[in-house]
Amino acid sequence: MSDNKNNFKPYIPADRVVPEFTVTSLLIGILLAIVFGAANAYLGLRVGMTISASIPAAVISMGIIRVILRRDSILENNLVQTIGSAGESVAAGAIFTLPALFLWAKEGTIDSPSMITIFLVALVGGLLGVAFMVPLRQALIVEEHGTLPFPEGTACAEVLLAGEEGGSKAGTVFSGLGIAAAYKFIADGLKVFPSEIGYDIKAYAGSSVGVQVLPALAGVGYICGPKISSYMLAGSTLSWFVLMPAIALFGADAQAIFPGTDPIAQMAPSDLWGTYIKYIGAGAVATGGVISLIKSLPLIAKTFKQAMQSMKKKSSASTLRTEQDIPMPFLLVMILVIGIAIWLVPAFPVSPIGALIVIVFGFFFATVSSRMVGLIGSSNNPVSGMAIATLLIATLLLKATGTTGVEGMTGAIAIGGIICVIAAIAGDCSQDLKTGFIVGATPKKQQIGEMIGVVVSAAAIGFVLQLLDNAWGYGSEAIPAPQATMMKMLVEGIMSAELPWSLILIGVCVAIVMEILKVPVMPFAVGMYLPFSLNAGIMAGGLVRLFMDKRNVSEKEKKASVDHGILFTSGLIAGEGLMGVILAIFAVAKLDKIIDLSKKFSIGEIGSLIVFILLLLYLARVCIKGGKKSE
Repeated sequence: MSDNKNNFKPYIPADRVVPEFTVTSLLIGILLAIVFGAANAYLGLRVGMTISASIPAAVISMGIIRVILRRDSILENNLVQTIGSAGESVAAGAIFTLPALFLWAKEGTIDSPSMITIFLVALVGGLLGVAFMVPLRQALIVEEHGTLPFPEGTACAEVLLAGEEGGSKAGTVFSGLGIAAAYKFIADGLKVFPSEIGYDIKAYAGSSVGVQVLPALAGVGYICGPKISSYMLAGSTLSWFVLMPAIALFGADAQAIFPGTDPIAQMAPSDLWGTYIKYIGAGAVATGGVISLIKSLPLIAKTFKQAMQSMKKKSSASTLRTEQDIPMPFLLVMILVIGIAIWLVPAFPVSPIGALIVIVFGFFFATVSSRMVGLIGSSNNPVSGMAIATLLIATLLLKATGTTGVEGMTGAIAIGGIICVIAAIAGDCSQDLKTGFIVGATPKKQQIGEMIGVVVSAAAIGFVLQLLDNAWGYGSEAIPAPQATMMKMLVEGIMSAELPWSLILIGVCVAIVMEILKVPVMPFAVGMYLPFSLNAGIMAGGLVRLFMDKRNVSEKEKKASVDHGILFTSGLIAGEGLMGVILAIFAVAKLDKIIDLSKKFSIGEIGSLIVFILLLLYLARVCIKGGKKSE
């Protein structure tokens, strides 16, 4: 390992100082943190997953700094993507848990969560995520260079090093952004065609087939690839074509079965899914999270050992620019102050035990997350699995120590929210520091940049969450908030001891069977939990990626085609997310009915399917064209 470290020379040598932490990089980074934070919040609440923003942020940054401003500093571009990608990670952590508070407020259980509470949960989680990651940098980024691949961090460095293409690549991202925004506005704003096509199969009671024809879903499928997309589709196939028809068949003559309140014979497939399948999916997802943590235990132990050794070695501050971190004394004081604040500040509904859980589990999961993204990448980082594990333990501990009822439930969600943000930010920070290590950035400046991104994103995420809830309400068809709904169910069930354990245990057993069959549990379990139509839309994007991967062309052209597609689909995801936020503003301002053209002009479900196929064909064309350019 040390040989790799000693032989490695960054692109910008340690003794060379070039513009890095500038007003330009700061302002562009802050803007991108807000944009990608809002877009990913919408995407996560709609689909249940988010995408890494590092590469699109780097490409957009190069398009602005190199092409428009005519400046040439790779370290400025790197700092922009460091700050910008923090927005995506804060959003990922927040949307998996905090909408549960809005759902309880809607039921009248608690008052609506304040912007201050959401801001502080996101801020505290983000700052702790960075603080816990800093001491791990030497062990994971430097000592393990050449061993841990850090896929997104390395890919982002490659994009930055190929900077002369910044203008054309930025154009690809922006074209995807514009196309998706226009598509979303026409489909869900003007309502010229429906964004979901569905058909309940009467001859096979309880089942339903359909597809959501949205650009972001195609983008997620393309980026995740055909394997992950197919596992998700397999999960929802089990739910919608095996479990739900079985419930409809065996419950046809039954009256209401807990937790449902209506006779099963009167339930549509969507009702069966919302009443029963969600619990089965929650059991499977929770088990998937626990399995992934158990499998990671040897890695966790190894990481802790290396982190402790590297901290002992680095007792004195390095004079080399590329080895300077935020000083440990400062980080320790910051962690202590935050721990006390979590306990004492009224906005956190957390006891001293809750504050201790946050610090202990936070460091544990920051270490897990940093190592996991080094091995398998940010997109496969089981952040929600870690949050579920934390939530279960925190809820049980709070209940055991007498913090029950509403106070216990809100405390558990606050703890889960902070931990979720810690895990997401630690993973993102480690990818960014890997990019910086390769290009020769100053770690200390990157770490400060990451904290700035956290502060800005934390300030914005509360308004985005409030806006989306006011527009459509969490748990609705527009924003089902799948992860947060599941977290709410688990916390309520443990606190009230009224969880439908039979359904949850079915999910647990399905997850164990998948693990025995060596099927990745998390994507399959998330697929079980999400609607079939949503996973079908993701699979459509996965099929385009499969076509690109299987093309009989040179490896260079194939890689360029795939990379071009990733930039375009990143734009699709960001464009739909931003338009989703804009349409939420329209809905709150009561303008959505004014722009609705569905009664005057509509091309119907067939037209909507044709438009989606045309979008997929255009995506394939963009990929092929990008590949040919490289040749």
